Amino acid sequence: MEVFVGVDWAEAHHDVCLLDCDARVLARRRVPDGMDGTRQLHTLIAEHADDPADVVVGIETDHGLLVAALVAAGYEVFAINPLAVSRYRERHTTSRAKSDRGDAKVLADLVRTDRHNHRPVAVDSQLLDAIKVLARSHQNLVWTRQRQTNQLRSALRDYYPAAVAAFDDLAHPDALAVLAKAPTPDLGRRLSTAQIVSALKRGGRQRNLDRRAGQIHNALRAPQLAAAPLVADAYGTVVAALLPVITALNDQIRAVEAKLTERFRQHPDAELLLRLPGLAIILAARVLAEFGDAPNRYADAKARRNYAGTAPITRASGTSEVVLARLARNKRLFDACYQWAFCALTASPGARAYYDAHNPGPRTGKTARRKLANKLVGILHGVLTHRTAYDEHQAWTHWLPTTDNSINLAA
Repeated sequence: MEVFVGVDWAEAHHDVCLLDCDARVLARRRVPDGMDGTRQLHTLIAEHADDPADVVVGIETDHGLLVAALVAAGYEVFAINPLAVSRYRERHTTSRAKSDRGDAKVLADLVRTDRHNHRPVAVDSQLLDAIKVLARSHQNLVWTRQRQTNQLRSALRDYYPAAVAAFDDLAHPDALAVLAKAPTPDLGRRLSTAQIVSALKRGGRQRNLDRRAGQIHNALRAPQLAAAPLVADAYGTVVAALLPVITALNDQIRAVEAKLTERFRQHPDAELLLRLPGLAIILAARVLAEFGDAPNRYADAKARRNYAGTAPITRASGTSEVVLARLARNKRLFDACYQWAFCALTASPGARAYYDAHNPGPRTGKTARRKLANKLVGILHGVLTHRTAYDEHQAWTHWLPTTDNSINLAA
């Protein structure tokens, strides 16, 4: 007998509901998070199901230790989007009532009647899971550094505009080393070229020291609006506090990047991805991590494009029809594919031709870049499915210029 299990998970506990094929409630229970709660859940299911293959589980997440334990037990697990659960709940009640206990039953009922409309959790390899953890952590650290750098730039603009003019990248070791020595405009004007050279050396610069020091020296001594001395001193304290934070983030980003590179190169798909135009190690690792490596996760290239969010959606009703960008998507993956499309423009003549053909006006650049990302995701699917290396002419047969410099725009 099939048993349908709904698990409404939370940080401290999980509400569980078991249904049979006729929607009769077999059991309800709240179990704690952790090993003891997982043991209780398995025991409860075993009381009503003899074979793990007869157990179908609905839960609102596709990752975490609980999901891993459910999959390892041999249950068929469906990760249901919370928005879909909300819409399913509204099919049966209009009161807008909601509870954890009720949501567990909604999930069990959903997988009992509608699981054919959802995909079971696909299990990636351990190596892929490790790459995903590292890739997301690396990106989070980069985002954190950018927030700190934005704070630094905002402070400098209010009292030290010469420093903003001197350094294009405030997270660069040159900027961090010089600002650590001269966090206020007064100290910056007093710096000699020799002192700047010394600071640049401490920051790690080895080439063009004198030329770069001269540029910084001239920028810091240029005329600028001045803040009141006490205000400038206060801002200098703020900047001095931000500098070691950004320096530490630089160090940690490099450490995570090194480990991510090591793990990514161990993956069997690494070389295939690195042959694709526009993908270097970090961006390729992000793309691979978000797509996953579970076999048969994507039925076809369209499914992969839909998951990436690069494929548009159509809204049609009567005589009205409009094509829109897809908003429900894996945002990390879409950002990676969107950046990939930009990098491919200089690495692939075919990608450049495809982008130019879909970018006829000044306001179509984003749409053309999204279309190029969609095309690249399709190419990636073919490469991984057939295990063949990327070939420029095969991928862009209809977009590369012919002998008469024409392009087949009908492709």
